[in-house]
Amino acid sequence: MTLALLHTSPLHVPVFDALRDEHHPGLELRHLVAPDLLARARAEGPEAVAPQVTAALERAADGAGAVLCTCSTIGEVAERAAARVGVPVVRGDRPMAAAAVTAGPRVAVLATVESTLAPTLALIEDEARRANRTVRARVQVVADAWNRFEAGDVEECARLVAAAADTVTDVDVIVLAQVSMASAQRLTTTSVPILSSPRSGLAAAVRAAE
Repeated sequence: MTLALLHTSPLHVPVFDALRDEHHPGLELRHLVAPDLLARARAEGPEAVAPQVTAALERAADGAGAVLCTCSTIGEVAERAAARVGVPVVRGDRPMAAAAVTAGPRVAVLATVESTLAPTLALIEDEARRANRTVRARVQVVADAWNRFEAGDVEECARLVAAAADTVTDVDVIVLAQVSMASAQRLTTTSVPILSSPRSGLAAAVRAAE
């Protein structure tokens, strides 16, 4: 079985390859990396890249059982494009959002780029409606973390995110909005549950492909 993944950073590729090796041996992953989609979405908004996202998904879908969109900024436009793609399109952060709303009504969302805040909050609200729950989400952008990630310093990005997470109080769950933040989980000391998207997103895409 082949699963295609649409990324907006090449640094996401080894993250998902490692998860595949650990949890889904034998699964073939085909990676399509399009950093220009995120760059333009950050500058002009996610809707500005909707046609390009659809085209990228169509390319990725060729020969694949499903496509996993790993970028939280363009996840909503990717889901809307699914009808034109011909195979299931999985938004990688949706399972994380579903888990967040079951954890409790107080949700803290950490991000490293502002462009992901609105899509992530809308996703959490959508999952809350589906679950017939009420949530109160608050957001925080972790200063300088994205700059470190873009420079290839994944460890420093993770350290900054973990430090920010450890200051969050009076919430039921902390959501790490982007794939680039996931490695911070192992560095945190907070007792608040922390959710990230790569593992659950990949699992959901595998189920969709099957």
